[in-house]
Amino acid sequence: MKTRAVVLTLAVCFIAVTAALAGNPNMGTWKLNEAKSKVPEMAPKNNTVVYEAAGDAVKVTVDGTDGAGKPTHNEWTGKFDGKDYPLTGDSSADTRSYKKIDDRTTELANKKGGKVSATGRIVISGDGKSRTVTVSGTDPSGMKLEYTAVYDKQ
Repeated sequence: MKTRAVVLTLAVCFIAVTAALAGNPNMGTWKLNEAKSKVPEMAPKNNTVVYEAAGDAVKVTVDGTDGAGKPTHNEWTGKFDGKDYPLTGDSSADTRSYKKIDDRTTELANKKGGKVSATGRIVISGDGKSRTVTVSGTDPSGMKLEYTAVYDKQ
């Protein structure tokens, strides 16, 4: 009897977490729409961004190119609670935080050695088919960087 209760409790918890993440409009695969974006020529570009469930957290995988056109890849797993979580594969940051502002708006902050290197805002369109990411910060060489990237949901 106890085993059945434990299994049922775990199943309900899993369903609740899955439902909560499914309601997050960021979830899915997003591709950069270069025609609608304003990314400086030598700035890094995040060509594909994937948000997926990872237990009760979210995993964000980013593939793109650096300012010289070389491939880049970084990964972050955490919650949209404003707390710093480790970021791997990004030379300009070692942690990232996401904070949900409302159902369609999220703020992010990248930090390197505890110091903010970039901040941004992600806004999902009303129809959920595109997202606009506005970022400002500094690159690893200390150069100021500002851009607006528009992504289409795949």
